[in-house]
Amino acid sequence: MTVFNDIAKLIVRIILGVILIAHGWDKFGITGLEGITGFFDSIGVPAAGLAAPVVAVVEILGGVLLILGAATRITGVVVALLMLGAALFAHMGAGIFVANGGWELVGAIGAGFLALAAAGAGRYSVDALIARRREQPQTAREPQTV
Repeated sequence: MTVFNDIAKLIVRIILGVILIAHGWDKFGITGLEGITGFFDSIGVPAAGLAAPVVAVVEILGGVLLILGAATRITGVVVALLMLGAALFAHMGAGIFVANGGWELVGAIGAGFLALAAAGAGRYSVDALIARRREQPQTAREPQTV
């Protein structure tokens, strides 16, 4: 069951990471920060001019970190909070369905990141690699000199 668990975490990380990167990239390259800033301002996001680039960077960096499985627990909490903010500011008033501007996508992304924050990245991740290296005795990691 452990192999299945680790492969499932890897697949979830890749899919959620790609989705998040796409949304961050949209804010920079497609819609543009000016458009996102205007939208944020129109829905009452505080400091919209600062919030727009911060959100875009968190989405891109968070997506990359998640795909790599690096700092997964911290990234999971940060992105889950970001999605909560998106739901509260932009989507709750439109109901659940994303086709109507509802919160289902940000809810699913936030829940996925929160689950990974709780469960960890799994065996196939930078987090696991770092943990394995920390568990090795110090002498096993250092090259022997003659």
